[in-house]
Amino acid sequence: MEESAAPSVTTRSAGTRYGVIMAVISIVMFVGMTVAGMDMTSGIGRWLGIPVFLIVLYLAQKYFLDNGDGFMSYGQGIGITFWFSLISTVIYIVFFYIYIKFIDGSFVETIKQQQMDEMAQRGMSDEQIEQSMNIAGAFMTPEMMAAFGFLGAMFFDMLCGVVLTIFTQKNNPQPAI
Repeated sequence: MEESAAPSVTTRSAGTRYGVIMAVISIVMFVGMTVAGMDMTSGIGRWLGIPVFLIVLYLAQKYFLDNGDGFMSYGQGIGITFWFSLISTVIYIVFFYIYIKFIDGSFVETIKQQQMDEMAQRGMSDEQIEQSMNIAGAFMTPEMMAAFGFLGAMFFDMLCGVVLTIFTQKNNPQPAI
């Protein structure tokens, strides 16, 4: 009697496996940049994560192709991206929240100071800076930063995944009937 083999990998398992890997990489990058005193809001500190994210997502989709039936539809690629993004974002945001809430309480103040310095360099008056910071201050709590960080990361990750999957999909020329 011949048994049909279930796919050895699913979109969820591939996305979860590489989502955990991406979370670990993100945490290591964050800690490394923090210890090095790098500004994570501009320059290389802001953009370093994008190519790393794209490479790890590509590896997740490649893992699915290599360990499945050799094909990946566009929908499956988006499914991998969703699980990858959800797992990596949740793990990283929990770490980030714990870090800024309990480990380094000055982190939020440092970000606020950087924003005030940038506004001053743009020629804003002290009154304008104070007004802007009063508005922004409501969103600069660890809880709000975690919430907006989660939403922003999921949106950005899915957008990148939608584009990447265009190039990585490999449709089965003979779909199952």
